Amino acid sequence: MTLLLLGDRAYSSWSLRGWLLFHRWNLPVTVQNVPFEHRDVAAQLAAYAPARTVPTAVFEDGAVVSESLAIAEELASRHPEAGIWPQAPKARATARTLAAEMHAGFTALRSACPMNLRCAYTTFTPDDAVLADLARLEQIWSHARKTSGASGPWLCGDYSAADAFFAPVAARIAGYGLPVGEEAGAYVTAHLRDPAFRQWRAMALVRGADLPWYARDHDQGRWPGPEPLVATSRDHGPAVNDTCPYSGKPVSHFLTMEGETYGFCNAFCRDKTAVDPAAWPAFMALTPRQVAGLR
Repeated sequence: MTLLLLGDRAYSSWSLRGWLLFHRWNLPVTVQNVPFEHRDVAAQLAAYAPARTVPTAVFEDGAVVSESLAIAEELASRHPEAGIWPQAPKARATARTLAAEMHAGFTALRSACPMNLRCAYTTFTPDDAVLADLARLEQIWSHARKTSGASGPWLCGDYSAADAFFAPVAARIAGYGLPVGEEAGAYVTAHLRDPAFRQWRAMALVRGADLPWYARDHDQGRWPGPEPLVATSRDHGPAVNDTCPYSGKPVSHFLTMEGETYGFCNAFCRDKTAVDPAAWPAFMALTPRQVAGLR
C-alpha cells in the first residue's frame, strides 16, 4: 500500500492537498505524520530520500514522489479509472492549468495568510498584493466554470484535482474573512461543507501542537463552516455499538450525542468525531439522524 507522509493538519496546506488526492477518490493509503513542531521536516524524511518536503508519497514499487502536483499526476497515471482529472479534454486542460498556477503562485496570499484551521480571524485587513491575488482567483475560477460548463459547486464539473489544490485557499479566505464576490464565496462554502475537508479539519483540531509561528495577532471569531452537532466525551459506556465505526475494533472510549452513547477504539477516533460528528458518515450511520435522513 502507498505510504503518504504528511505534515501538521492544522497548518500544512500542501499536506491537505496530498491527502485529498487519495481520500476523495478512496485510493488505498497509509498515512504517517511528520510533525512540524521540531522544524526538521527534511531530517524526519531522511529514510525516504530524496524527499525533503511533505506531502511525499512512497508507492508500492518504491517510487518516491514529492510535491502535490507530481502526486496528482502520478495517481492519475496509476489510477486512470478514478477520474482525478476531468474526462473532457477542455475541462481537463483547464483543471491542470489552474492546479499548476496554484502550485507556483499566489505568494502574497500565502505569506500574509498562512493556513491555520484552528483559527478564524475577524480583523485582518488585506493589503494590495493580497487583494490582487484574490482578484486573480476570482478570474480563473470564473473562467474555469464557464470553460467547462460546470453547473455544480466545483470548478470543472465533478470534483477534480484542481479543487483539491484550492481547498487550502478556501480555508484561507474563510479563516481570514477575505473579501470575494458571490460566485467565489459559493465556491469557498462548497469546500467548507465538503465532508472530506471537514474530516481533515476535525483531525487538525484534536491532534498536533499549537505552533505559535503560524499565529497572527488579530481578533478571532467562529469558524464560518457548518455548525457542528454537539457531542461530548464521557468516561464509560455502555454504547449503542460494540465496535468502532472506523476500525471495527472493540470500543474503549465514548461520547454522548443527543442522548445516546457511542463507542470508539481509541481517543483519537472519539475526539475527531466529537468536534464535527456529521463529517463522518461511518459514525452517522449509527445514529437516529441517519435513519431519518437528517444531517
